[in-house]
Amino acid sequence: MHIGIDVRLPFYQMGGISQYILHLLPALAELDRENRYSLFHLQKDGRSHTPPSAPNFQRQNVRTPCHHRLERWALGLELLPHRLDVLHSPDFIPPQWGGRRKVITVHDLNFIFYPQFLTRDSMAYYANQIERAVQTADHISADSHATRHDLIEELHVPPEKITTVHLAVNPLYERGYEGTAVSATLQKHNLPRDFILFVGTLEPRKNLPFLIRAYDELLKQGEVDVPLVLVGGKGWLFEEVFTTIDELNLHDKVRHLTGIFDEPLAHLYHAAGVLVTPSHYEGFGLPALEAMHCGCPVIVSNRGSLPEVVGEAGLQLPLDDEAVWTDALRRVLTDSALRQTMIQRGHAQAKTFTWTKAAEMTLEIYKNIFQ
Repeated sequence: MHIGIDVRLPFYQMGGISQYILHLLPALAELDRENRYSLFHLQKDGRSHTPPSAPNFQRQNVRTPCHHRLERWALGLELLPHRLDVLHSPDFIPPQWGGRRKVITVHDLNFIFYPQFLTRDSMAYYANQIERAVQTADHISADSHATRHDLIEELHVPPEKITTVHLAVNPLYERGYEGTAVSATLQKHNLPRDFILFVGTLEPRKNLPFLIRAYDELLKQGEVDVPLVLVGGKGWLFEEVFTTIDELNLHDKVRHLTGIFDEPLAHLYHAAGVLVTPSHYEGFGLPALEAMHCGCPVIVSNRGSLPEVVGEAGLQLPLDDEAVWTDALRRVLTDSALRQTMIQRGHAQAKTFTWTKAAEMTLEIYKNIFQ
């Protein structure tokens, strides 16, 4: 079987979908030594995402850029000569041609539920093409049961056409770290331990003004006095986050850090008192899984995929009452027995998500649609 995988996206951005691509490939290479894989890189990408010591995985170059208005046709024409049996498009939208069978990965339907939270370009690319994509795909890999349910209910995709393939974390979040390394990162950013942590892009979908107001009330109660640390870049319509900080006069209490990834981010997870994810919607929610691996308790909204990611290890809260979040923050930060229980359950829950399992299920999809 000749399998093609589109790996162009990491050239443009290293967000969640790119991380999915980069960690799935070596897991597939470890698992499958029989089938032939062509990994389609952008020609000008100087990096190679081809797993080493895997002779059945080969780099192929294409010129068509991601999300170009003619991508669907241009990429399809470039792929035709490769005579692929299966083409996997990990970024939702497949080309018009290029494989006898097509697999797509759908990470979420954010653009359907919350179009107001997306840029005009993102809406044009995803929302305007997703119906055709799910109709023409031979099979769909969904990041979560929640996304699978949304595809069935919102886009009327037959249930048998969708398989839930849970993601996993970068292996560096599974490691232990010396206390001196963690302390060095804290010192670099002038942070104490046991702070409240948020990780993700600053955008409306993440519901940060809600979190900041709940945090403000926590400070007013006087029992807890730790900073709220927001780690992530400024996204679409981020301004309300800083407006809320200004209105509540929290400049000295809310910290915004950017450019923190990999080991330094793992250090922050290990040092934080709690990770908070109050999102309106998540297709998966990797920060919660990363935090649990690092022994950090998690509080999440009961929306989208977050409940299935954290399971009974985390607190799952509704978004209709800031006081509930204030109380949950206080309890996790002050009740040592509760914290220890959440940490132990978090480790156990996190271990159920592996790239080996994701690769096994993905390969099974390839085999089933090829038959």
